Amino acid sequence: MGNNEWHFSPRDLVTVPNLLTYLRFLLVAPFIYFFLNENYIMAAVCIGLSGLSDCLDGFFARRFNQVTSLGKILDPIADKVTLVSVAICMLIYMPSLLPIMLVMIGKEFIMLLGGMILLAMKITPPPARWYGKVATIIFYVSVCTIIFLRAAFNIQNDFLITATFIITAAAMVFALVMYVILIVRQLRNPENSVK
Repeated sequence: MGNNEWHFSPRDLVTVPNLLTYLRFLLVAPFIYFFLNENYIMAAVCIGLSGLSDCLDGFFARRFNQVTSLGKILDPIADKVTLVSVAICMLIYMPSLLPIMLVMIGKEFIMLLGGMILLAMKITPPPARWYGKVATIIFYVSVCTIIFLRAAFNIQNDFLITATFIITAAAMVFALVMYVILIVRQLRNPENSVK
């Protein structure tokens, strides 16, 4: 597939990486349910499985040469749906996190907008880069740690939670800046876009 076109075939629907992406979508509702019902162990399990599937889908896509246009579209959407869901739950859990969560959600919407602009111009959005994956891993680790501490030890340290999410937001902002540079480069020179 060239850099200036995007399409997918029915076979793309059932690749291992895309099945793992579907799993991330399916885990959102149980996570919200368990979190809001204060079943933090199961909530942590859901978000942990989501993070694991996020790591594995990229590995399998590269290992078995199953990188698809559909996957490039669905993977970041799954990330955004998961992050927004977690952000809402964490705001219910700790409303003082609102400014940090707005930064994180804002980053995701800017990324979504950039991807939509590229797709509208028939340009394939850039694939995930290391800084994006690092930010995602930090996000999942942060959420799992906070939920686990609450579930296993009934610990809710507001300073620790705030500091953890500040670090997460900083990593996401850095990733956003780097992705914006890539997107601008693609918009200016789509024929030279980096795969």
